[in-house]
Amino acid sequence: MAETTLNLATAWEAIADEIGDKPALSLAGQHTSWTDFDDRAACLAETLRRNGLKHDSKVVLYLYNGPEYSEAQYATFKIRGVPANANYRYLGDELAYILNNADAEAVFFDHTLAERVEVAYPQCPQLKVAIQVGGEETPDWAISYEDALAEEPMARINRSGDDLWFLYTGGTTGMPKAVMWNHDNIFGMMQSTFRSLGASLPETPKESAEIARRVIDSESEIRQLCAAPLMHGTSGITGMATHSHGGLVTTLVSRSFNADELWGVVELEKITMVSIVGDAFAKPMADAMDEASTKEEVRDTSSLRMIFSSGVMFSDPVKERLLKYCDVSIVDALGSSEGTGIGNQISSRSSGKSGTARFVLGPHTRVFTDEGKEVLPGSQERGRLATGYPLPLGYFKDPKKTAQTFPEIDGRRWSMAGDYAVVEEDGTITLLGRGSVCINTGGEKVYPEEVEEALKELESVRDCNVVGIEDDRWGQAVTAVVELEDNVPLEENTAAGLQTDVRKSLAGYKVPKDIVIVPKIQRSPNGKTDYRWAKEIAKDFLAG
Repeated sequence: MAETTLNLATAWEAIADEIGDKPALSLAGQHTSWTDFDDRAACLAETLRRNGLKHDSKVVLYLYNGPEYSEAQYATFKIRGVPANANYRYLGDELAYILNNADAEAVFFDHTLAERVEVAYPQCPQLKVAIQVGGEETPDWAISYEDALAEEPMARINRSGDDLWFLYTGGTTGMPKAVMWNHDNIFGMMQSTFRSLGASLPETPKESAEIARRVIDSESEIRQLCAAPLMHGTSGITGMATHSHGGLVTTLVSRSFNADELWGVVELEKITMVSIVGDAFAKPMADAMDEASTKEEVRDTSSLRMIFSSGVMFSDPVKERLLKYCDVSIVDALGSSEGTGIGNQISSRSSGKSGTARFVLGPHTRVFTDEGKEVLPGSQERGRLATGYPLPLGYFKDPKKTAQTFPEIDGRRWSMAGDYAVVEEDGTITLLGRGSVCINTGGEKVYPEEVEEALKELESVRDCNVVGIEDDRWGQAVTAVVELEDNVPLEENTAAGLQTDVRKSLAGYKVPKDIVIVPKIQRSPNGKTDYRWAKEIAKDFLAG
């Protein structure tokens, strides 16, 4: 397998020197050239350096999609720091957890999130600087993004492929954990991208620049629209890959997904690749195309070559609806924060239907039983998906969970995030899902325990279970089964009131979409939650 010791920042610097006048970023039709992308990141890097950040300093990106996300990440790479994503839906205490867990010394944040950062800041004594993106006024405890850009560009330095990038994931249990990827293995995730461009992974800055020049001159570069959040691996990883061969990364202006805007950007920017998260994005995209067709409006999608999705179910009927309007390859990728390239399903007009949750295994993927035996095709045994390359170093500050997720089998280290599958006779796999109660709603992972704890803090709640109920658009909908205190009367608006109250302590996507009130929560004899019972109760209630 190919390996590299190249650093992302060093590769991008070489690319900027080679194709500096070409666009690296865009938003609403406004472009940032590679020269300006590199210069702006260098100015931000100098701001970080002057505030005491250095090699291995952690920088949390609490930002919406936009050029600033990519610039801040690049700046962090330049100082050999470690960028770490933070969900912009997190409230103050949730953000404080990420900042402290990451040992963050700096945070970039959107001005609309300033109040949440102000709540978190006093809880994070290790923070040295906070940089606000946008807004007419900047709090006295922060630096404006424009002021951060006013520094002289930081001088270039030598770096290593061992430098890190953190990808926070909810995982399957407990609080979010940072998956530690080094640059060597991030480049390893890009093998298929470079292969599609007729190139091997670059091993030196010069090779990076040469590949970018060749790709640009042949007009085969990827022009990527990151519709999914850059804070998630789906757009975050693929966006870095696009930049690593000199391509363009663009995002949407809207803070909530707008399918009409997406198709407009595809047309305006001659987008070749769109990154999304399953049906939560694809259904509105298809709906928008249906509506345009009804109005006899024509959307120009002739530049589009690929729709890339990962992170949640992407159903076959929705793929067919999109293919009716777009002659593209739909790549439904199976992976996780702990390992990419596990498998994929490629759909196109010529390939015919391939089913939902059916994947071709990647070259470094196997399926193992819980006892560590490889599952044979056609055996109908259930096993856990495992990938052997590329691999992260593990979870930051969590050696126990690292050992569980990255076991050694027959002398080789594997990543086993918890997805179960059956290997069919033809070698493809049918994905069964996580072997846990983690809820995946629109690509967001929600831990039942966290929602339960928030509900139980309400005076009116005696006990509760939180489960994921299948949902056509979101994959799963967070649903709570609640037992009230004896002195609390059950009224028509009780459930709505609980939703309103719990919203004060949880990010919106964690708030139960439905709450079912029951006389008594059923638990197993040892007191553990009976999620199967709770799910059946919730399904029966919603069906009725």
